[in-house]
Amino acid sequence: MPLSEHEQRMLDEIESALYAEDPKFVSSVTRHKVRVPNARRRIVVALGFLVGLALLIGGLMVDVEIGGLKILSFVGFLVMFGAAAYGLIGGRAQMSGPADASTPKKKSKAGGAAHGSLSQRMEDRFNRRFEQDDRDI
Repeated sequence: MPLSEHEQRMLDEIESALYAEDPKFVSSVTRHKVRVPNARRRIVVALGFLVGLALLIGGLMVDVEIGGLKILSFVGFLVMFGAAAYGLIGGRAQMSGPADASTPKKKSKAGGAAHGSLSQRMEDRFNRRFEQDDRDI
């Protein structure tokens, strides 16, 4: 069900206020969008899944067992599972790499732990918001 015009306007106002208030937060949230995998990844996943399916079915026909376990079918399952994992997980790791490389890493004064710098940034943002609210009143 689509939003009404009033709801859409309110949503746009909230979005623009968020962009103005905290652009770093907005950039960190928007950088993790899920994108459609490229054609090469789709082909690799499809071929891997088909090879795994062929091994799984072929393992049922061929009598190769170790300890009552059909080894060829088990390998086919693992190939199918690996192809599916590559298709689902592999694309996200690539996207976050370039975005993270563009942002400089800050080291805190306390031996490289980021807890102090994070709390300091949060405190600075909190103080800026209160200063801004005081000016508005």
